[in-house]
Amino acid sequence: MVKIGIIGSGNVAQHLIVAIQNSISEGAQIEITTVFSRQKTALTNLLDSSIICSEWNQLKEADIYLIAVSDHAIAEVSEKIPFKNKLVAHTSGAVALDAINAKNRNGVFYPLQTFTKNVAVHFKSIPICLESEKDADIELLKKVANSISDSVYEISSDQRKALHVAAVFVNNFTNQLYKIGNDICKENNIPFEILLPLIKETSKKIKQLSPEDAQTGPAKRNDEETINSHLAFLSDENQKNIYKILTQSIQNNGKKL
Repeated sequence: MVKIGIIGSGNVAQHLIVAIQNSISEGAQIEITTVFSRQKTALTNLLDSSIICSEWNQLKEADIYLIAVSDHAIAEVSEKIPFKNKLVAHTSGAVALDAINAKNRNGVFYPLQTFTKNVAVHFKSIPICLESEKDADIELLKKVANSISDSVYEISSDQRKALHVAAVFVNNFTNQLYKIGNDICKENNIPFEILLPLIKETSKKIKQLSPEDAQTGPAKRNDEETINSHLAFLSDENQKNIYKILTQSIQNNGKKL
C-alpha cells in the first residue's frame, strides 16, 4: 500500500484527490493518508476532515507527497514539509525538478490537462508525465500514476518544458481563438453554437491525420481574395494582426516567420 500526502487544495489537488479515491474504489493499492490545506473546509466535501491539516507540524508521514500549488509557491512549500528523505513531487509543467527542497528526494508528477473547478474529467485518459533522479523513485511514481491513468510517460525536464509550451499553443492559445470567434459571433448576432460541430470535427480529424495534413481554409489554399476580404471585414486591430500572423504561419508551412 502506497501512502500518499497531498499538499494543496486548488483545482489540480481536488481532481487528483477524486482520481485517487476512484482508483481506490476499484482496488488500487494506494491511499491518501494526509492532506495539507491552508483552508481545511476547502476539501471537507471530498475527504474525512481527520486527515486534513492546516499546520505543517500536523502533517503525517507518507511514502510520497504530491505538491499541487501555484508554480511560484512550490519551492517555499517543499521547504516547509517537516520530513527528510521523502519523495516529494510537484505537479507543474513549467517548474524545474530541482525546485523541490534538497532535504527530500525530488520528483515530477505532471498531469497534462486543463482543470476547471467543478468540471469533472476522465482521469484515466489524462497523460501523466514523470521525472525523478532515482530509479526507485520513478517506480514509485509509476505505481501511483498507473493506478489513476492509462497514459504514463517518463519525460525529462527539457522535454516537459517543450511539452508545456506546446500545450499552451494547443490549449490556451486555441481557447483564445475560440474567444475571438465567440466575440465575432456576438457582435453579429450569431449563436456561437453554430461553430461547435466544426470545432468537434477539427479535433476529431487530428486523431487520424497530422495537424499539417488536416489543415484547410483560405490560407492553406493561398486564396488571397478571401483573405483580403476577411481582413477588410475585421475592424479590431488585435483580431486583424492575429489573423495575419496565423495566415502567414500556415502559408509558410511551419517555417519561422
